[in-house]
Amino acid sequence: MAALQSSKLGNVAVLSKLYPARSHTGAAQGGIGAALGNMEEDHWEWHMFDTVKGGDYLVDQDAAEVMCREAVDTVIELEHMGLPFSRTPEGKIAQRRFGGHTKNYGAAPVMRSCYAADRTGHMILQTLYQQGIKNEVQFYNEYLVIDLLVNGDGQCCGVVALNLLDSEIHTFHAKAVFFATGGFGRIFKVTSNALALTGDGVIVAARRGIPLEDMEFFQFHPTGIYRLGILISEAARGEGGILLNNDGERFMERYAPTLKDLAPRDVVSRCMFQEIREGRGIGGKDYVHLDLRHLGRKVLDEKIPDITDFMRVYQGLEPERDLIPTHPTAHYAMGGIPTNFDAEVILDDKDTPMPGFYAAGECACVSIHGANRLGTNSLVDIVVFGRRGGKKMAEFMRENDLPALPPNPDGAARDLVDRLLHGTGTESVGAIRAEMQQVMFDEAFVVRNGAGLRKCADTIRGLKERYARAGIQDHSRTFNTDLMEAIELGFMLDCAELVAAGALAREESRGGHYREDFPTRDDVNWLKHTLAYLEPEGVRMASKPVTITRFEPKERVY
Repeated sequence: MAALQSSKLGNVAVLSKLYPARSHTGAAQGGIGAALGNMEEDHWEWHMFDTVKGGDYLVDQDAAEVMCREAVDTVIELEHMGLPFSRTPEGKIAQRRFGGHTKNYGAAPVMRSCYAADRTGHMILQTLYQQGIKNEVQFYNEYLVIDLLVNGDGQCCGVVALNLLDSEIHTFHAKAVFFATGGFGRIFKVTSNALALTGDGVIVAARRGIPLEDMEFFQFHPTGIYRLGILISEAARGEGGILLNNDGERFMERYAPTLKDLAPRDVVSRCMFQEIREGRGIGGKDYVHLDLRHLGRKVLDEKIPDITDFMRVYQGLEPERDLIPTHPTAHYAMGGIPTNFDAEVILDDKDTPMPGFYAAGECACVSIHGANRLGTNSLVDIVVFGRRGGKKMAEFMRENDLPALPPNPDGAARDLVDRLLHGTGTESVGAIRAEMQQVMFDEAFVVRNGAGLRKCADTIRGLKERYARAGIQDHSRTFNTDLMEAIELGFMLDCAELVAAGALAREESRGGHYREDFPTRDDVNWLKHTLAYLEPEGVRMASKPVTITRFEPKERVY
């Protein structure tokens, strides 16, 4: 979206680690939230309230207002680009219910999620990619960005990337750079994230002195396929699916009597965890059941066909007659590169922008997700702020000359690649990665505590020391996936260190961050965003205030 908007005023290239249509947006199933009011009355103010409350009042409310206001126009613009939304009998864009989305400021669930069956992200990705080609955006596919270029004047002036085809390093000199590089769920053992989501963008920025905001807040989606973590979209519960414990009880009625199974994700995940811990997991094991049997073949095949196929393929189960084993899975990073609502990257607690550097989507933190993202708001986030940032970047390109490059711009990237490609390291990349994922799963997952987080932080520091001695077995240059995975591991270890440091520092429970030793929300001391600086001696923590405009913090009740 950003490339499409800025291509109208400049010469734009997209660098992508994957073939663009394989990017992780394509895995988003359930829908994109916008208060169109096609199925029942709805207003952007209600959407904003749900976003702020869902984020446990850590949301910057000025940014949330921008997103919820502009969501309506942005969805209609996508439709005009050719996105094939599902339709009502009257031909309007169809909408469904989704977790945490309500009417009249929390009175009852509302139909707000605009969808294309359960392939919404896939359709957005395909539509925008085709529009990019139509508008002569240049695509550099299978290029791994490993450094951000900042000159002596503090201006962003390009990136350094590794061509995965031949392991050659390329410097891209630019007036402006826009990161839309996704999240870092692969730091956890069980995740819905694709193998490519290794935190490249956020760490490339952090290594250039940019603080990362709210890294302790990671969303654990309640319904991952048992043991695999592959996502069972919230659309399944939006269409009427329910969660059952070992007693066959619809347990969410006890915890969230109004929204039940469609409470926000952090709430549902903690409730599932509580049921399992109190012995009501299925057969005493660490999962509960998702029941779709009552929906019938027509709904299963027309409304959620991909989801039901996943169950057949990965679990050998038929959702029309079988209960589906499910448990929480690492899903979405609420934190990331701090930006304002024009997608300009922020350097400090004074909201100072870095000239020429922009970011949007999961790698960025505006912050419109706060401590917990509502379902459908990820797709709203990417298209609204991609659109705003692309337009802002186009203005910047028009008004500024090409900045000077720093001396030896590709030096750091070459040193990294040469060390891995030609070094004699003995530590195993795979072993380090497995240990990192296990300790993050054990100590920084749905429920955390100080002792576990200290153990996690110490383990990650030890793994980083071992990573400095890591070696790879493949020393060829042609599509060397060993080399790529070794570079990605460096990014993931830095992400893991930042998540653990932020989680240890935040001594309260809020949204996706739940501390057993500090089980309540503490607005007096912790109604603030954390800023984590990645420094050679470790992580340095700072903070900045939350922007509150319309909705004063209250207890979250669903």
